[in-house]
Order: sequence, then C-alpha cells, then structure tokens
Amino acid sequence: MNIIISPDSFKGTLRAQEAARAIEEGIRLANPTATCTLLPIADGGEGTLDVLVDLTKGHVHEVIVSDPLGRPITARYGILGDKQTAVIEMAEASGITRVTQNERDPLRSSTYGTGELIKHALDHGCRKFVIAIGGSATNDGGIGTLQALGVRFYDEKGTELGTYLPDYLHLARIDLTRIDQRIASCDFSIACDVDNPLLGERGATAIFGPQKGVFKEEATILEAILTRYARVVEQMTGEATHLRPGAGAAGGLGTALLAFFPAHLERGIDSVLDAIQFDAYLQQADWVITGEGKSDVQTLSGKAPLGIAQRAEKAGVDVALLSGMIPTEELLLLAPHFTHLEAVVSENCSIEEALAKPYEALVSAAARLGRKL
Repeated sequence: MNIIISPDSFKGTLRAQEAARAIEEGIRLANPTATCTLLPIADGGEGTLDVLVDLTKGHVHEVIVSDPLGRPITARYGILGDKQTAVIEMAEASGITRVTQNERDPLRSSTYGTGELIKHALDHGCRKFVIAIGGSATNDGGIGTLQALGVRFYDEKGTELGTYLPDYLHLARIDLTRIDQRIASCDFSIACDVDNPLLGERGATAIFGPQKGVFKEEATILEAILTRYARVVEQMTGEATHLRPGAGAAGGLGTALLAFFPAHLERGIDSVLDAIQFDAYLQQADWVITGEGKSDVQTLSGKAPLGIAQRAEKAGVDVALLSGMIPTEELLLLAPHFTHLEAVVSENCSIEEALAKPYEALVSAAARLGRKL
C-alpha cells in the first residue's frame, strides 16, 4: 500500500513535518509493510517557506532588510531546489509579529522590506516567485514594495513621496521608468486565501485594519489614501485592479503585485502543491492522509486538507482526514470530501492528553486510522 502523508501544521502543538512523522509512525504500527511518502504541507501562511524548502531540498537565505517601521532586521526567504523559484513570506519582513502592540502604526508602516526580499532573490537569479501575503502589519497598498524595486511616487507639485502614508492623499503620478527590469521576465504566484477587494466594506482597511491598530479616525484617512492610489493605478494601467478579488490582501499588497507585476493569484494550498509537484506523487498513491489541528466548516473555505482532497479526487485516490479535533456537528459537512475521518481527541484521548503529549497522541490516532485503511 502506497500512502502519501501530507498534513498541515497542528497549530500550537506540532509543525507539519513533526505531524507527518507521527502519522507515519502510527501507520507503520498498523501496517508495517506500507510505503509512506511524507509531504508535509502549508496553505500559503506561516510555515510555507520551511515546508517548500525542505521538500525541494532548497536553501534558506538570511538578509538584512527593513521592518514595517524601517528598522534593519534579519529576515529569511527560500530558494527551492530548482534554484530558480523563490519563496517569500511577506510576514518575514513586513509582518505584524515584527512590531509590538504599542508600535502598530499603519500610517507609518511600510512593505518596503518585502520588496527588498524580492530584490535579493532577483540578485540570486530567481525568476519564479511564490509570495505568501498573509499576516501583514501594513496597509500601504504595496507602495513600499514597489519603492524598494525602483518605483517612484509624486504629488501634484512633483515632490517625491516617501513612506508616510498621509502624504499619499496628494498622490498624482506613479513613475515606473526605474522599476527593476528583471521583474518583466518573472512569474509571480501570489499565495492568497482571501478574496477581499482593496476598498469598501470588505476592503483592506475595513476588514483587516483593526487587527493592525487602525482606529476609526485613521480608517477614514487610510480609505481615502487607498482610494486615491487606486484611481491613479487605474489611470496608468487602464484596469480597475483594486476591484479584483484578493486586491485587498496584506493591506493592499495584492493590488500592487497584480497591477505592476506579471502575477496571478492562487489559493495558498494550490501554490504549495504546484511547487512540490504533488500531482505527480498521486500517480503512484493508494491513499492520501492529510490533517490539521482542528477541522471544521472553515476547512471547506480553501484550507490545506480541502485542497489536497480536491487534487486526490481528480486523480482517483482516496483521502483520509486525521486532525487534532473534528467537532461532531461538523462531521456531516466534511464527510463528502474524505473517505475516512479520524480525530486525535476522541473517546480514546481527551483534549488534555492530546495537548500534554501531542506527538504520542497523534501516533495513536494514526494507528487507529491505519487499521481502517
């Protein structure tokens, strides 16, 4: 029996790699002759860089870039085993974890460091990019990223604008003449799991601003800034990029990438599965086992287990879901997508036991599942 083991992380307890090893150990207890292929995955959020680098035998690079407030920090990006594809988690440079709660200031926060990461990868010869754009501390529409790559912004008087966002209430012109020319020959896959536009009630500021420290009065200013920005971008490109699903992701970074880069949006899990050539592994598989910390209705909104189930269904391969918790009331919703459902927390294991010894508890649950396959 050939089994692909592809869990996401069990957040708060096990990394995806650890979860995959625990599941393999349990499966072998039930079926010692099983052939297991471990492909731990991520859905484009935290952990994507490490998962892709590990699976493709790539390398992680550490560089000095700017944090959201312009301070120098050490941030990472990955180059996959093909030596052409870079994986960039924008949160590495521009993430909310880079600032303390008291430092959160979207009027001053910039994605400049994310642009610096892209430039470093270009310098290393990368021409394909997977950019995970979750967890940002910023609401700058990707202006900082564009600046780091040579784009210049000017007001009505011809004065060049910096990173202080209120100045962009007077944005009049975007100058692309000095943009890094290598970008035109690249392909950018934007790993994004939200479909919010840039503006309005479902836009970047309204939906994601509060968690970044945006107060009510600041929200009005930021919405006005991004509205002006969107108008100038549309005048330049002839396209209302700000209306596209995902344009509001990461404080509007999606808008900048879609407007000025050869870029396309993908569900995070699809970007990851394509990068590791998951479909090729399915050709030899009898089963796929996937899982996460908790599976519920949110799983069906495009999280990793659903993405894997959809790929496996196309290939005619059965899928088992093994997660830390599966609420009883969610079983009927999940059942159509998975051949078997198994939870660590069950009559065999309390939540306290699962949290106290997560690896061992997952091994036991995997052994239970293995006897059913």
